[in-house]
Amino acid sequence: MKSIHLGFDENSLTVYKAIANKHRLEILRLLSVEPHNVNELAEKLNLPFSTTATNVKKLEEANLISTELVPGRGTQKVNAKNLDRIIIDLFEKEKTEENNKKIIVDMPIGEYFDCCVKPHCGIVGENDYIGLQDDPRSFYDPFRKKAQLLFMRDGYVEYRFQNKVPYGATVKEIEVSAELCSEAPNHKLDWPSDITVWINNVELGTWTSPGDFGGRRGYLTPKWWLTNYTQYGLLKRFKVNEKGSYLDGTKLNNAIMIDDLRIKEYPFISLKIGIKEDAINKGGFNLFGNQFGNYEQGLLMSITIQ
Repeated sequence: MKSIHLGFDENSLTVYKAIANKHRLEILRLLSVEPHNVNELAEKLNLPFSTTATNVKKLEEANLISTELVPGRGTQKVNAKNLDRIIIDLFEKEKTEENNKKIIVDMPIGEYFDCCVKPHCGIVGENDYIGLQDDPRSFYDPFRKKAQLLFMRDGYVEYRFQNKVPYGATVKEIEVSAELCSEAPNHKLDWPSDITVWINNVELGTWTSPGDFGGRRGYLTPKWWLTNYTQYGLLKRFKVNEKGSYLDGTKLNNAIMIDDLRIKEYPFISLKIGIKEDAINKGGFNLFGNQFGNYEQGLLMSITIQ
């Protein structure tokens, strides 16, 4: 699946201008089904050939589609899509000092080190369930490493990332991101859940998920998974640096800073996601892998060092 991430740069602006037109959006929709030539597009859009050709050219200039010469009745130009998804990233990339470096690890969601699971629960692979639904023993199945979705009404999962910080380096910032939502029977948009994140057993903060999202298929969710089940989550980012801790760029109301995580003291970096025993909204959670939901990632950890 080919995709691009758009932000606030000039190249992104070119794409925004290209798709800011209902006819060009319709052309992209038609080409997502199969390639067309300009005559076919003009006929389906009920537009003049010249207007259609102009719109096709603008999409080509933005590199959203391509045109090839193919044999037919003579040689004809056929248009085809270049992408499957356009993703707009509203989180502006922060500028870092030139001598800062990043260590980035994308952890598969099935590679957890420890867990405590209470039904309703399950692990789902790319093509089927792993083990049995509502059986916590399935979370110890060797095939759990192939998980693309795991869910539970209560409990936690803990991951241990290899500590790759070089000896002598200073950790300036650590950020973790994951696609998450609540866990209700089937799905329920109004189903709040307090989902907490810990790093090295230090509680960073809690995000209250508004619901368990379903009813329409996630961009990556396989077709065999019924749409009345959980389909996608929201991408949440927890960050800690020398100034404090943040959730999606908003500073959290705690005093946790990067030194409190004691990164240098362990050969691993522990990341735990779960529901606290005293949570007000105990609505469980879904955690998505890189082939389920809306985002092509598992648990993404980024460490900025100097």
